[in-house]
Amino acid sequence: MGFALVSKVETFLAARLADLTALLADPVQWVALIAALLAAALIIASGLVKTIVPLRWLALGGNAGFIVYGVLHPAPLVLMLHAALLPINLWRVLEMQRLVRRVRRAQAGDGLPHIWLQPYMKRKRVKAGQLLFRQGERADRLYVLAEGELEVIESGQRIKAGAMVGEISFFTPDGRRTAGVRSVVASTLLSMDETSFKQLFFQNPEFGFEIVRLVAARLSADVERAREAQSPPFPEEPPRDAPGSAP
Repeated sequence: MGFALVSKVETFLAARLADLTALLADPVQWVALIAALLAAALIIASGLVKTIVPLRWLALGGNAGFIVYGVLHPAPLVLMLHAALLPINLWRVLEMQRLVRRVRRAQAGDGLPHIWLQPYMKRKRVKAGQLLFRQGERADRLYVLAEGELEVIESGQRIKAGAMVGEISFFTPDGRRTAGVRSVVASTLLSMDETSFKQLFFQNPEFGFEIVRLVAARLSADVERAREAQSPPFPEEPPRDAPGSAP
């Protein structure tokens, strides 16, 4: 029985060696094998990166390599699997790149935040006078005012449609609201929870960098407005002595 098992193993190995020899004798199969090895290396590398965009690009390279292998070898199951995965990975890469471009346009003043963040946000209606959040509350969402008007309770500042509200609290040490906000009229808001925002922020460093620039621009504008409000008016010029009057 042991001799028969050894014989079967030897026969199996000899058959596989013959298959490999025949495979390596065909230049087309060499191309297929190299494509599969490169694809496997790219798939492994995609599992080691920490950010989503490089991961998707590496996965796209792996998909392309396995498609070449599936066509030339041929391997129908491998071909079908990676032919299905390739457009999915390509779509996700293009989606993230479009988001970054929209953030840049908004930072340059060419777009509104609710346009480029809308796919990641939920719509919400609020009544006139409704409180959105109070000063000191834990910040768990950011908002974009799509329609209507809001008011900062402590300062009375009005917020017009297109403005982002509450994002600065995500960057404060304690994560709490620096002021309260309520609606002036019935308004439409788009909201994003903190988890979704952080996923976008950390998965795509370029997106995160543009968001920081956007927040920094808002803070600079707020500081400039506060400085202008606190600066004293120019003193009036003292009246000149009338001609001929005593010194």
